[in-house]
Amino acid sequence: MAITSKRVEEVIDDAREQHGKAIIFVTGVPGAGKTLVGLNVATQRRDEKTPGHAVFLSGNGPLVAVLSEALIRDDLERRQARGEKVRKGVVAQKVKPFIQNVHHFRDDGLRDQTLPPHDHVVIFDEAQRAWDLAKTSDFMRRRKNRPGFDQSEPQFLIGYMDRHNDWAVIVCLVGGGQEIHTGEAGIGAWLEAVRDHYPNWQVFISPRLTDAEYATVETIKALPESTRVSEEPDLHLSVSMRSFRSERVSEFVKTVLDCDADGASDLLRKITKQYPIALTRDLVSAKAWIKGQARGNERYGLVASSQASRLKPHAIDVRVEVDPVQWFLNDADDTRSSYYLEDAATEFQIQGLELDWTCMTWDADLRYGDDGWGYHQFRGKRWERCKKKERKKYMVNAYRVLLTRARQGMVIFVPRGEPSDPTRDPKYYDGTYRYLRDMGIEELK
Repeated sequence: MAITSKRVEEVIDDAREQHGKAIIFVTGVPGAGKTLVGLNVATQRRDEKTPGHAVFLSGNGPLVAVLSEALIRDDLERRQARGEKVRKGVVAQKVKPFIQNVHHFRDDGLRDQTLPPHDHVVIFDEAQRAWDLAKTSDFMRRRKNRPGFDQSEPQFLIGYMDRHNDWAVIVCLVGGGQEIHTGEAGIGAWLEAVRDHYPNWQVFISPRLTDAEYATVETIKALPESTRVSEEPDLHLSVSMRSFRSERVSEFVKTVLDCDADGASDLLRKITKQYPIALTRDLVSAKAWIKGQARGNERYGLVASSQASRLKPHAIDVRVEVDPVQWFLNDADDTRSSYYLEDAATEFQIQGLELDWTCMTWDADLRYGDDGWGYHQFRGKRWERCKKKERKKYMVNAYRVLLTRARQGMVIFVPRGEPSDPTRDPKYYDGTYRYLRDMGIEELK
């Protein structure tokens, strides 16, 4: 992570000295430290009075809320330990400009279409989640009274930074296969904006940006000759920082979701001694296992797909919104915290964040059969097959997010189903359980 941060800093310093404009793409496996790289760069350039002041932006509301609250609580505790009398609101006012929701930043650019932003350096976390043209245009028409808006979010944001007459740098932190919302453009939209509208910007890319999950190969090839493209090995974070135990977990999850049972089985044998993974059909056993694994203040919690509509008989209702700040940060004596194992965080609350241990609850929205994965949404009183390719991608990516949130290990709970309930037919679950069991995941007795 230090090497990547150093290279990003060098590009920023070069752009400032040479009065240039650059966009940097940092990739990495889940847990490799992409967000920490962005926070490090922003922290080093936190002083608003300096010309190289940076701001950390994310469209992930829960991530912004949790990071901000964690920084506020930490600063408050340190000051109080020194005997200072300071109100939480005062501390919060210093954190607010440092970490922002990307949509607030965008709205600042809409208010005056000539002024550049205060910041010369902006770091976009989970840049692949920026909105495409259709979603941005629809939002502008409905919410901002701007009909006919013809820019994707990446195009507008680059244009906003391009208003600087001297220099500007955009740092895009990129996760592959992490798009989980309709209208998320993927990282290709940033490159397309450079190609079609800002060819004077220099592009620095990780060599892994051409991997299949980023879907950028053709866009990179189509960049004009006037755009200088530099491939930088230091811009890829290949090793998970979560712990030595989880370095290959993301690769294992990929093989599972790619229906590569043999590959998953081979990887599983290599990781389970350091990264325990268990399988069960009993939620009580799953909760007991995860509590028994955690040591000291290691954090654990339930996670579930936002489409897991038939876990309600197990007292898991994904329609109940968890407060991510309380869920991630509060102590074990608080019923709102993850420790209580009562409220499940979905992919939308947990993306970009992590726990030490997770109990992954697997419903019938993504079910394994003879032809691989089947994709279903619960509507009214029955499951309906999902046919749209884009929707299927979001659904499998939701499970990719959920299965890569644990630093230390996880237990997977697949219900048995209920023969008397047509919405929980055992056949909806049995195929998934057998698939996971047969690749070698240890069953809880």
